[in-house]
Amino acid sequence: MVVNYAAKFDNKVDERFAKEALSTGIINQDFDFTGVDTVKVYSVPTSGMNDYKTTGQNRYGTAEELGNTVQTMVLKKDRSFTFTIDKKSEQDTNGVMEAGKALARQLSEVVIPEVDTYRFATIVAGAAPEHIKTAAITKDDAYDAVLDGQVALTDALIPTAGRVLHVSPKFYKLIKLDPTFVKNSDLGQEITIKGQVGMIDGLPVVLTPTSRLPQNVEFVIAHPVATTSPVKLEDYKIHDNPPGINGKLVEGRIRYDAFVLDNKKKAIYVHKSA
Repeated sequence: MVVNYAAKFDNKVDERFAKEALSTGIINQDFDFTGVDTVKVYSVPTSGMNDYKTTGQNRYGTAEELGNTVQTMVLKKDRSFTFTIDKKSEQDTNGVMEAGKALARQLSEVVIPEVDTYRFATIVAGAAPEHIKTAAITKDDAYDAVLDGQVALTDALIPTAGRVLHVSPKFYKLIKLDPTFVKNSDLGQEITIKGQVGMIDGLPVVLTPTSRLPQNVEFVIAHPVATTSPVKLEDYKIHDNPPGINGKLVEGRIRYDAFVLDNKKKAIYVHKSA
């Protein structure tokens, strides 16, 4: 017998990703990859303004043909896992080795961290070069460093609402020493973002393990408009007593990827330690 975990517990799988994936707040899934592996995004420029003339034939100015650029997103990540649980092991551990629980742990401790790490790496690598700063940070200038990021995003016309600040444990330690940091317990609102520990300049602060951030990254400010991250396939199955095994065979497969949109690169700000 085969239990299709994704079909039986699909809502719980989605809920687990939403609650445990730290990157959820800075990605979108606006593009439909259903039935395809490739999606093309067209960026169309605008036309400049002219002074209107009351005489002549080109009173509105000289017309220019609008061109376009194309970004092709090809879903590449196709990952899987498998393990067995002997019936004796399940019996001798009072259900701790039960297949459904083991699969839940696999999602929490392996699958979700992998997807998270990949998303953060993609986001950092996709930031506009002028939005990546490398400099040492101390407790005396940690807050200013965040404000510099805010200024960069505002000048790039990125909406204020929706921005999220992901900080490394090292940076979090420094920012906690700054009296301008508003602690989680002092917030007069419901915490809705996974891992949120406070607020800085209106930004939800999400404490992010060093292992999930690219090397030397102290913090990232990002708006979800910049990055799309489709999860095309989540297929998790538990086989009961398959041939050659007295127990359970667990298999899982997930297809996912992450893409920073070319015309939204400035919706990301990265600070790296020197």
